[in-house]
Amino acid sequence: MGIKSFLAKPIAALAVKQIEKWKKNPLEAQKKVLKHLISKAQNTAFGKDHAFAEIKNYEDFKKNVPVADYEELRTYIDRVVAGEEHVMWPGKPLYLAKTSGTTSGVKYIPISKESMPEHIKAAKNALLCYIHETGKADFVDGKLIFLQGSPLLDKIHGINTGRLSGIVANHVPAYLQKNRLPSYKTNCIDDWEEKVDAIVEETIHEDMRLISGIPPWVQMYFDRLIARSGGKKIAKIFKNFSLFVYGGVNFEPYRARLEESIGRRVDSIETYPASEGFIAFQDSQEEKGLLLLVDAGIFFEFIPTDEYFNENPTRISLEEVELNKNYAIILNTSAGLWGYSIGDTVKFVSKDPYRIIVSGRIKHFISAFGEHVIGEEVEHAILSVASQEGVEITEFTVAPQVSPEGSELPYHEWYVEFARPPADLASFSLKVDEALQKKNVYYFDLIEGKILRPLVMRELEQDAFRNYMKSQGKLGGQNKVPRLSNDRHIAEELNKWIIK
Repeated sequence: MGIKSFLAKPIAALAVKQIEKWKKNPLEAQKKVLKHLISKAQNTAFGKDHAFAEIKNYEDFKKNVPVADYEELRTYIDRVVAGEEHVMWPGKPLYLAKTSGTTSGVKYIPISKESMPEHIKAAKNALLCYIHETGKADFVDGKLIFLQGSPLLDKIHGINTGRLSGIVANHVPAYLQKNRLPSYKTNCIDDWEEKVDAIVEETIHEDMRLISGIPPWVQMYFDRLIARSGGKKIAKIFKNFSLFVYGGVNFEPYRARLEESIGRRVDSIETYPASEGFIAFQDSQEEKGLLLLVDAGIFFEFIPTDEYFNENPTRISLEEVELNKNYAIILNTSAGLWGYSIGDTVKFVSKDPYRIIVSGRIKHFISAFGEHVIGEEVEHAILSVASQEGVEITEFTVAPQVSPEGSELPYHEWYVEFARPPADLASFSLKVDEALQKKNVYYFDLIEGKILRPLVMRELEQDAFRNYMKSQGKLGGQNKVPRLSNDRHIAEELNKWIIK
């Protein structure tokens, strides 16, 4: 046991002791957060415009502060980006996190001096909870890799600006710097494919023990390591690799192929970081779901997803949530985001403590025919059948085909890249369709009523999704392929990679 792993255990115990305090009193923690946020921001432009000085409780807050997406907050955010002070939070932000929006183009999310440490603390605590629960700390004695964006930042009106992962790269604790790869020079490479190749060369002979990143991009790293090593599994290349940390997407569609590449199962920790704030992390290897961070500068609100697009949807605090119900998550943060709809949907799997799973995106659904199929449902349908059939999925997305040729009924069109394809694609497709019908009664009714025909599945060439993302300038980083679309923009692009 090295000195770092020896010291990690008492540090982990102390961190868990602190976490237990707010885990036991989550509603009180949230009330304190809301009170602090309102008090701190009442003299900002947003605070004055929304009468923060008059807010005494959550009911007052709901009356004064509307739910808003990026576009609806844009008049304030544009003032922040232009360098104006005291707009949504005191002073200027420490950083602007640059993200890609589907409707807003490039978005700039403020990160304040108060909110930045919460990002770092949450990532650290995720690892410390793992160490405390499992007693496994040896990974801190070896090399760690975080597949992330460039740490080089631009300046906009004096504010450092870049991708969240690149911003966070500038805050890796000193005690991890010597263990951390890739090198700063390699991390600054812009071209993702060139960067991955350089990372492979830097790491292939190192004692890699922790690997972190978004699953599809980690898979790309693994593929190139395997090719570079002459076909060795990752477990043979990195004999002490023991922990995989991921976030950003559901791991399950990628699990089978990643574990096949590794050659054995390794422990994993799921995290839920966003530019807007670090929302939750997996605090237990035994319990389902991610621990909601109720004491980290974010006051959470929730809207039932089936009401989200109503004129006056139900809007509730943590106190009123129900188990196993899909909610759109709304954030109020110590960086000055107010009533902010992040676009994600979550489901509570525990209320003691409050644990969630990320179930999808509020705008990533198919309801071209009134079926309102969500990401959680399509993922369950294809993965459950794939598991039974010994099929491995690399990536997939689904779009509606509203106007098929001839007199065919409309249908859902699935674009799937297989790592191990089914022996009979038509049979596999039918079973996936039946699984989806069982998950979504509206879809079942449309099939039964002959409004829709069963889904049509298109098998794509190897690397189709990677090539698609590259063609869109979104290869690597935090970029992800949407599981569902209500239009055919992605589908039309993917048609060129269909296996005839």
